[in-house]
Amino acid sequence: MSRVPHGSPDETNRIFALQREVDQLKEAVASHAVVDQAIGVVVALGRMTPDEGWAVLREVSQHTNIKLRTVAELILLWGRGGQLPEEIRAELEELLGRHDPARVPGAPPPAGPVT
Repeated sequence: MSRVPHGSPDETNRIFALQREVDQLKEAVASHAVVDQAIGVVVALGRMTPDEGWAVLREVSQHTNIKLRTVAELILLWGRGGQLPEEIRAELEELLGRHDPARVPGAPPPAGPVT
């Protein structure tokens, strides 16, 4: 809860502007942490580099038209035993499958040579 500063109107406006900036920076730090954690989940699932995990997360967001932070939050909830919305799950499977189909969790084993 913000206290109302006492001083000139210019000082008061400056203090309120700084408080808004601090609040925005706190939100950005929290958002960045969520996205980084979701990248870690994607990296573990796809056995890929962090850069590849970032690209997959970004593409899921773009292809589903869902904000990146929201996709990241849903992936983290899913990783903790929740459910992943079908639209995001399907897109994630598609993108991980393009990277290496054998590594997608729940995917059928790759067809080997017929013996």
